[in-house]
Amino acid sequence: MKLPKEITNGFLIFLGIGIYFLLMNVLGLADLFYLRTLNAFFIFFGVNRTMQMNLQEGETNFVSNAVSAMATSVVGVSMSVFGLLVYSYARGGDAYVRTLSETFMFGGNPSVPTYCICLLFEGVASSVIVTLMMMLYWNNKYAAD
Repeated sequence: MKLPKEITNGFLIFLGIGIYFLLMNVLGLADLFYLRTLNAFFIFFGVNRTMQMNLQEGETNFVSNAVSAMATSVVGVSMSVFGLLVYSYARGGDAYVRTLSETFMFGGNPSVPTYCICLLFEGVASSVIVTLMMMLYWNNKYAAD
């Protein structure tokens, strides 16, 4: 059984983000907030790959490609947030999240679920933005009514 391309490319997004953040931790760069924003490039990669695969399969409907692109990015972001949830509890739970939130946008002491839910909302918002940008980029390849 072959997995749908949205799940496969979403998993690639998850792997890219996971390896990137683990590498930042190892190199001691995890506290630099501007390096955290570069994870959007992994979302661009996965969504672009899905769009290319759709074109190769002859799928040129704008709406179905937009849904496919959005599904890819949401799968990747959801898996990444779940991975962070598991990793946070493995590293000490709320105490670990407090060290993350010192250099992030949270005030106070967020719990692991609060932190992950906020990152999920942020990730879904970035997924929408990336999908819209990629649809504009690929616009001339799709038939629109």
